Amino acid sequence: MNAEELRLEASRTKESPWKKWGPYLSERQWGTVREDASESGDAWNYFTHDQARSRAYRWGEDGIAGISDDKQQLCFALAMWNGHDPILKERLFGLTNSESNHGEDVKEYYYYLDSTPTHSYMKYLYKYPQAAFPYDDLVTTSRRRTRQEMEYELIDTGVFAENRYFDVVVEYAKQNPEDLLIEITVHNRGPESATIHLLPTLWFRNEWSWKPGRMRPRLDAISATSEMQCVKASDAELGERYLYCSSSANLLFTENETNNERLFGTPNRTPFVKDGFHNFLIHQQTEAVNPQRTGTKCAAHFQLTIAAGGSEKIPLRLNDVSPLVPKRNGSTKTAWNSDFDTTLQTRRDEADEFYRSITPAKLSDDEARVMRQALAGMMWSKQFYHYDVDKWLNERGSGPFNPASKATRNEHWHHMYNGDVISMPDKWEYPWYAAWDLAFHVVALTLVDADFGKEQLKLMLRERYMHPNGQIPAYEWNFGDVNPPVHAWSTIFTYRLEKAQRGDGDKDWLKSCFQKLLLNFTWWVNRKDRSGKNVFEGGFLGLDNIGVFDRSAPLPTGGYLEQADGTAWMALFCQNMLEIASELALTDPDYEDMALKFSEHFMWIASSMGHLGQETGMWDEEDGFYYDVLRLPSGEAKRLKVRSMVGLLPLCAATCFDGELMRSRPAIAKRLQWFLEARPGLRQSIHDPLKTGVNGRRLTSILDENRLRRVLTKMLDENEFLSPYGLRSLSRFHADHPYVMHVDGHEYRVGYLPAESDTGMFGGNSNWRGPIWMPMNALVIRALLQYFSFYGDSFKIECPTGSGNLMNLYEVAEEISRRLSNIFLADAEGKRAVFGGVPVFQTDPEWRDHLLFYEYFHGDNGAGLGASHQTGWTGVIARSLHLFATMTPEQVLAGGKNSYFTADKPPQELASSR
Repeated sequence: MNAEELRLEASRTKESPWKKWGPYLSERQWGTVREDASESGDAWNYFTHDQARSRAYRWGEDGIAGISDDKQQLCFALAMWNGHDPILKERLFGLTNSESNHGEDVKEYYYYLDSTPTHSYMKYLYKYPQAAFPYDDLVTTSRRRTRQEMEYELIDTGVFAENRYFDVVVEYAKQNPEDLLIEITVHNRGPESATIHLLPTLWFRNEWSWKPGRMRPRLDAISATSEMQCVKASDAELGERYLYCSSSANLLFTENETNNERLFGTPNRTPFVKDGFHNFLIHQQTEAVNPQRTGTKCAAHFQLTIAAGGSEKIPLRLNDVSPLVPKRNGSTKTAWNSDFDTTLQTRRDEADEFYRSITPAKLSDDEARVMRQALAGMMWSKQFYHYDVDKWLNERGSGPFNPASKATRNEHWHHMYNGDVISMPDKWEYPWYAAWDLAFHVVALTLVDADFGKEQLKLMLRERYMHPNGQIPAYEWNFGDVNPPVHAWSTIFTYRLEKAQRGDGDKDWLKSCFQKLLLNFTWWVNRKDRSGKNVFEGGFLGLDNIGVFDRSAPLPTGGYLEQADGTAWMALFCQNMLEIASELALTDPDYEDMALKFSEHFMWIASSMGHLGQETGMWDEEDGFYYDVLRLPSGEAKRLKVRSMVGLLPLCAATCFDGELMRSRPAIAKRLQWFLEARPGLRQSIHDPLKTGVNGRRLTSILDENRLRRVLTKMLDENEFLSPYGLRSLSRFHADHPYVMHVDGHEYRVGYLPAESDTGMFGGNSNWRGPIWMPMNALVIRALLQYFSFYGDSFKIECPTGSGNLMNLYEVAEEISRRLSNIFLADAEGKRAVFGGVPVFQTDPEWRDHLLFYEYFHGDNGAGLGASHQTGWTGVIARSLHLFATMTPEQVLAGGKNSYFTADKPPQELASSR
């Protein structure tokens, strides 16, 4: 094992808490539901960015390049001032949903350059303009733009002209789990010398204002020499910590408490309030900081003038070691930075060693860079998320035993208590977890930390998360909304990966997850199968504006939708539960009946997609595609013929089985055969589950071979779904042939939109009508590998359609993966599609290799769109790169289980020294 793997093992066995400190600080706490106490529920405008510097948060904290302990009691982050800004930059700035023409959007440039899974080493880059930050310009120009125009970005303001900006690099290295070395390096990229004020800031999350009896913690300046200063942090729960810095800094102290006078016109408890450093620096109010050098928030103020092209370094250290070490002669000495440079370099080297061990040797240097930065982004996107929903609701007058209870967001989730480190989609635009995002996060996270992935999956199933009725919480804005049921898929994937790597899987964990997933499956069957005919609804299912109507609201036509994607998700859910039950039944016969139950349930669901009312079922024989079906109150039914990812999802409900359970438990095989023979109609319009493929495998699939070919023909058509950069979420066919429907004098239209949305549906800040979405591509790749492990080379198809180039389905999967990779990889001219047409991103050496993992991508040119740091599910690109560099088609055909994005050998055996 290398050094980082040893730390992971020590963390797993609880021998040493290497993960106690990490990047668990949010990048936006303002504008979140947790902080919203408004009557209207308008979280964005109730607690604004302008208020954030002055108003103490209730449930969390935010900062730039920040860290905290895993309960977020003590926080550290970087504040800056360039001498011109009207606001001390303590947090990232962005536009609210109502301010931008395409919804909320962060307006900063920052990069997660590196992180190990235990956060023994981390690296972050922030690009800070030297001129005044253009807050007003960003807001006013964005508000003027229409939905048909592109977003107005920070680079468009001209504030980076002539390279007049600072690159601020923050590195963290752990000497041990409680000893954090911090190095801040500032580079002046401009043509002239420039001054910057750096304020590395330490503070306690404010719990004392909300929790009766909570003792107020303290920060005190306790020691100073000619070389060093020290601040002692004292807390009854956390204990004592010490922040060391150079004696050249000016230590500033205030309280992490609201400036009521500024915000509400009421008296402050103390003259030293949250925005004290802002007032001290920007408004030169010396009385804003505590001369007694004590408080609950402190900063080490460094003023640096840096020559053109030059740089300066600032070291700090945060640990649990008192600054004064007695010597034998009774005097004292300080040793806060004696091993600083050596330790920092060692951790850098160990991070390199760790990533070499998991990066396949076949990857190019650029591919290795993409993989590493994608994973670094996922490590940095961890966040301590605190939300006691019962307390939050009671504070707003909503309670299950309150006769005057108000209707309030999440009012049916009183049981929920969250207080954990969770993988976030994006710590600025989505600083709250989303259940289906999380399932995709784990697919990538398990490349570096299988234990964290397992913890995340189980967390969503715990009694303080999962609703008593079995529903998994969706996301903060509406826990009761419906996300696609991909939790079981991620669970069996994670189990299989660990089993491949360690030689044995964690069956106790798998059993525990299965029991809770069984509750969730029952919730779906009881709540989303209106007719009891195994045809499912589900609502928007995370695909926002993909349909003709808002699928989470009552339809303007009345009636309801039978959803091709909802039904396909449930078919896949059945397959995943069948896989889990089959794996457990090999050693525990109590699970045999559950394996049979999910086999039968899959057959009912799969056959319903083809059988239910041939004239108005989801399958369209003329088009060779699946569509949602609109059921009207009159009894009439109508296919909504939009060619979208909704119709590709039935293809994804495919899983290959090696038959081990049937061979070892012939009684189960006999019972299943009886079930199928007694109901021949079930097999008429789906793949025959009794048919055997390569090495005697069986395939559960909604699509038989004929329908599979027809759907693939459309999917692989470059005039429909297949883009140079992956699969589009909507067929390009609708660019010239939009789907139009009229209801009561209103027109409802779906046309191909390769970039941003032109509607306000779901806030308008995401678009499923043409762009490329990484998680859906990952599901298609997985399905293609499942089909290949069954059909082998006997099934070939044109790719692209009409090219005359025949490929087997492994090769098709590899081709889609290659196209996805082309979003990020530099082409022959050194340009990256993800950066679009921004010259500085493409050519400047200080920008071009710093990658952003966007929420989704332009359907024609691959440019990044939406949230710029949604590394969570876009981080799946790391798994895709790893997969096709470590797995051959021969291995898939030999092993079968490899098609689950796993490998025959542990990663360290697949990679060689790079």
